[in-house]
Amino acid sequence: MDLSKTIEALREGNTVLYPSDTIWGLGCDATNEEACQKISELKGRGDDKSFILLVDNFAMLEYYIPEFPEVCYDLVDLSEKPMTIIYPNAKNLAASVLAKDGSVGIRVTKDPICLKLIRGMRKPLVSTSANISGEASPTRFDDISSKIKEGVDEVVEERTNEKMNTPSQIIKIGVGGDVKIIRS
Repeated sequence: MDLSKTIEALREGNTVLYPSDTIWGLGCDATNEEACQKISELKGRGDDKSFILLVDNFAMLEYYIPEFPEVCYDLVDLSEKPMTIIYPNAKNLAASVLAKDGSVGIRVTKDPICLKLIRGMRKPLVSTSANISGEASPTRFDDISSKIKEGVDEVVEERTNEKMNTPSQIIKIGVGGDVKIIRS
């Protein structure tokens, strides 16, 4: 699987449609505000919604989230399905990926395609569902709206025949260690 063209597109501020460890995602460099805005426009999404990001390991996570409770390491390591954690006080990211309170949802992914994209960019990857805002998240490539497919700059052609899993679990962690389940 050669993703060099896709990685170059991401580095240049382009948008990508790709299979993730959960569902089909729309992605871009999470530090590039202009690219993040392109995804918001494509989805018809308001500015008040933040994005989920993917990183390849805790070292990358720690660069963008300078302080979080130790329990997060265990939560990610012990989770049986993909887990997105909403962390407080994010930094060095595009403003539009953050919630109003400065928090951001990040998942340490194990998906081989996502890992190649992230490691190729050396930056977090936006991972929002590949649907028009308000519509159901597609579990198959064929279910993705033609507006989305035609609106992105690049499409990863891997796993287009597979049915994707469901969205990740989402929990919110406060600096003090308080935990709130958003989606199980």
